[in-house]
Amino acid sequence: MNTTAVPAKTAQPSRQGEITSMAKRWKEKRGGLILALNDSQNHHAYIPRDAAMALGIELGVPLARIYEVPTFYNYFRLKSPGKHMVSVCMGTACYLRGGAKLVDATGSLLGIKPGETSQDGNFHLEMVRCLGCCGLAPVVTINGEISAKMNETSLREQLTLRVGKGGN
Repeated sequence: MNTTAVPAKTAQPSRQGEITSMAKRWKEKRGGLILALNDSQNHHAYIPRDAAMALGIELGVPLARIYEVPTFYNYFRLKSPGKHMVSVCMGTACYLRGGAKLVDATGSLLGIKPGETSQDGNFHLEMVRCLGCCGLAPVVTINGEISAKMNETSLREQLTLRVGKGGN
């Protein structure tokens, strides 16, 4: 049995500096692992595997512990989302005013299910718990821009207006 230690793979050279900086910023702070992973996701729109591994090395945290966080909190992504993020609010007010129909319509229009990215990498569909715009329900965000009092027709219009995808 070979017991030789294999050195851990570090981040791509272009990422190593940013990882070192994130680790230094959060290493000694309470909740630093979550904050460092949040920084990484904010920078890449997801947590790349090599970045997670490098953060583990820089923070002195085992890789298993690193992955406990993004697999527990659904805020974190481990796969690259699409170029355009479409989020449908499923909070109580949005749900009661047709949020589920909007999820179905969006999925049908883009050819994907919630949590998926289109094959061309252009769109990612997600359901979110609440966007805090309950008086404007139902709400959809497209690339972070809020669209209020949505229905299937206005959804198609907003997708066409913002990202050029209208479906048929």
